[in-house]
Amino acid sequence: MCGIVGAVSERDVQGILLEGLRRLEYRGYDSAGMAVIGGDHSVQRAREVGKVAALGDAMKANPLAGHLGIAHTRWATHGEPSQINAHPHMSGERLAIVHNGIIENYQELREELRADGFEFTSQTDTEVVAHLIEKNYRALCNLHDSVRAAIARLRGAYALAVVHADEPNHMVVCREGSPLVIGVGIGENFIASDQLALLPVTDRFMFLEEGDIADIKKDGITILDREGQSVEREVTRFEHGADSADKGEYRHFMLKEIYEQPKVIKATMEGRVTKTRVLEQALGTEAANLLENVRHVQIIACGTSYHAGMVARYWIEELAGVACSVEVASEFRYRKHVIQQDTLFLCISQSGETADTLAALRQAKKAGFRAALAICNVPGSSLVRESDLVIMTQAGPEIGVASTKAFTTQLTALLIFTLALARHNGLPEEQEAEIIEALHLVPGQVSDVLALDGEIAEMSKAFMDKNHSLFLGRGSQFPVALEGALKLKEISYIHAEAYPAGELKHGPLALVDSEMPVVTVAPNNDLVEKLKSNLEEVRARGGELFVFADRKADVKAEDGIHVMQIPSVHPITAPIVYTVPLQLLSYHVAVLKGTDVDQPRNLAKSVTVE
Repeated sequence: MCGIVGAVSERDVQGILLEGLRRLEYRGYDSAGMAVIGGDHSVQRAREVGKVAALGDAMKANPLAGHLGIAHTRWATHGEPSQINAHPHMSGERLAIVHNGIIENYQELREELRADGFEFTSQTDTEVVAHLIEKNYRALCNLHDSVRAAIARLRGAYALAVVHADEPNHMVVCREGSPLVIGVGIGENFIASDQLALLPVTDRFMFLEEGDIADIKKDGITILDREGQSVEREVTRFEHGADSADKGEYRHFMLKEIYEQPKVIKATMEGRVTKTRVLEQALGTEAANLLENVRHVQIIACGTSYHAGMVARYWIEELAGVACSVEVASEFRYRKHVIQQDTLFLCISQSGETADTLAALRQAKKAGFRAALAICNVPGSSLVRESDLVIMTQAGPEIGVASTKAFTTQLTALLIFTLALARHNGLPEEQEAEIIEALHLVPGQVSDVLALDGEIAEMSKAFMDKNHSLFLGRGSQFPVALEGALKLKEISYIHAEAYPAGELKHGPLALVDSEMPVVTVAPNNDLVEKLKSNLEEVRARGGELFVFADRKADVKAEDGIHVMQIPSVHPITAPIVYTVPLQLLSYHVAVLKGTDVDQPRNLAKSVTVE
């Protein structure tokens, strides 16, 4: 993902824009740039490959003085990281634009604009938008109307900020599928991808809704909705400190991070999906070429990330029809491999510095894999730098050692990847649209689960004096059960194991008695009836069951069976939602046992040694 900052003010905006870019560095980027309209009503621009610091150094030598400006950090999707591909992009000498997202129909627009005499200097989809707006401006002589006419022709996801030297007192911004927030000041106003970028200058914000287009002046903000009707968006005050390493109102970082999941899941989707389809260019410049003809996916990860990979295997084989293998990185790197032709190597790591995963990636790059894709939460990490394709999760800093929001954002990113791969293997458009629509519902469904926190805390009391626990799941819920067991053992120190429910009679049933609580996840899918039979096997042996079940699954509470009803979810997205109650259960058990929730004994957040 990339970042946008903009400002219109009585004071010079260069410093505001530069600091905003620094605060967006966590999002991942490969170049940075800025355009400011100066006192002579000309557009001054600076762009540099690499870090924001390089842009800052360049502007020390050649400052960009002015009261209106836009700035950007770019993660390459169309065209390699280079100065000519860096934002802002311009059309002629008067119009400048910054853009987040993917314009799917940019090629046909490019050909049309070339026929109209426009020359292109970059490989980006953004330059197409700049020329399209300028073409409109020549006819309409009004920036707002020109932007509005242009976005009517765009397909994809975008957040745009546009300035024109002929109208030096305002900027026009809009959003569709990518985030954009307006910072409200006194005698000055701002825009950014993330409110954290603007906290040095304001704590009051308006959030644009899908399809909004806004005119931003220093002394006023005008917003039109998708239908062109004037609307007002609520001004909210940012109530928390800018430092992510602050628990705020929460007792522990882990609980704070559990509650952040609706927001970060949504952030991981933004700019990568429309209402009905995945924008595969968001995976990287060469995504289309590298995903074409993939015949096998090899997933490598450790710990929680390994469980995310196990869920992805079900998705990849079901939706894309591509064979998928999942292996723990520390095992993969120390054995001989038979590499199938056209195999994509997929690494998952929260930190991007996990020693075994990195070593496996470096080994794979020498072994003849088709390409390497990283799913990671830390921009600039070794894993990100050394992979061909990257999907950055947008979890933000995760302080608690036991991973929560990193896991659900990894699942979100993996589902986005799966759908992109599946499209190359004949997934019908209507099925992709159905799953994307279900994915858009997940943040709200996770919020519904979080509303059960008090009931889950009450349930956790049954585990306080236990020493062992068993977790069961079927299909893609088996890895969810594994993750639930890992969370419980990590932070409460209760020994926990997880099995596919169908394996009970093959050994684990011998462990079941009244002192062995059995936790089960039961979405309403085609395996639920078989799962109910497994639960009866546990109940017949005197086991106490704790079941998180879909409201429609018809799992009834009775003596020895405690049922927590979970909102109905699509079978494909169910693993993301069903993870959350298990996180809360583990958290509350650990609190009751008095363990160090955020820093459990013997564990580290990033495992950077073998």
